[in-house]
Amino acid sequence: MDRAPGLSVRLKLTLSYAGFLMVAGALLLAAVWVFLLRYVPDRALLVSSDTTLQGVFPIRSNLLRVFAPRAAAVLALLLVFGLLGGWLLAGRMLAPLTRITDAARMATTGSLSHRIRLPGRTDEFRELADAFDAMLARLEAHVAEQQRFAANASHELRTPLAISQLLLDVARNDPTRDQGELLERLHAVNTRAIDLTEALLLLSRGDPGSFTREPVDLSLVAEEATETLLPLAEQRGITLEVTGRTTRTVGSAALILRMVTNLVQNAVVHNHPGGTVTVHTESKHGASVLRVENTGPPLPSELVPTLTEPFQRGTERIRTDEHAGVGLGLAIVHSIVRAHDGTLDLRPRPAGGLLVTIRLPRTPQDQRRMG
Repeated sequence: MDRAPGLSVRLKLTLSYAGFLMVAGALLLAAVWVFLLRYVPDRALLVSSDTTLQGVFPIRSNLLRVFAPRAAAVLALLLVFGLLGGWLLAGRMLAPLTRITDAARMATTGSLSHRIRLPGRTDEFRELADAFDAMLARLEAHVAEQQRFAANASHELRTPLAISQLLLDVARNDPTRDQGELLERLHAVNTRAIDLTEALLLLSRGDPGSFTREPVDLSLVAEEATETLLPLAEQRGITLEVTGRTTRTVGSAALILRMVTNLVQNAVVHNHPGGTVTVHTESKHGASVLRVENTGPPLPSELVPTLTEPFQRGTERIRTDEHAGVGLGLAIVHSIVRAHDGTLDLRPRPAGGLLVTIRLPRTPQDQRRMG
């Protein structure tokens, strides 16, 4: 935005310091003048040494003649001193702000790796610099995450599109080929591309302002999600179990259902035949808790923190069947949890599998009842 040029902050502070010093000096001189007027007599009797000359001479008028030019000189000295001292003090006080401004200019050019790291004890400028450094760190991490996400999304979308192009080329170059098989494979590839696109859209909408909050019962959502995935679990020989009691929270029922569905589907797909998946809901320590625990192959502890990153399936978790997903299941779960002001905790089970714990805020009515 173009703005008209104005006085610098340093000059404004200098004028403010000098003006304050002038006002203080003027008040001090006025106090001295009032003191002199009060305690110095108007006239004085002058008697000569030989007692031959005597008379009454005015004192206040002479005092004013002597005091006025000296007071003006003092005010002029205070003005010069105030301007010079104020300029130096303002420059010293605004030096940290200059460093912050330089860092902000560098950030506008795309350099987010620069940090101010303002030395010294904690004060307002130090707090501002630290907050700015924290903001730059978050922006840098967010930009890096977005770039990585865009690269991974482009790669994931390019694969089904390339397969679709190859199948279409085969159908065009070989009219005698079985069209039913090609159509079936093309349909499967297209379905996967649609699923990936919908997952990306859902992930991009995972912010607190994109949905209306309403009371949601996690126990009912858990039952609905497990009923939906029961055929898949039976097909794989997985036992689904829902335990717990009524657990209320506030948020989007559709997003929370998608969150629980992703967790249960993830627990079913990354399991072994004859395994179990347990979904438990409860109210604990002022929060609504959802736990999804599944058996399965052991997970390295260093792999677990990366599972919520987009397209990070992990070497131990890659599946090649139609239910393998697009690598966004837990990333979507994490996004939905953050949008609902909740927390997500992933822990590998010692015997294999994963334990997922989600804590969401309770409804205001439940909080008042507990209080």
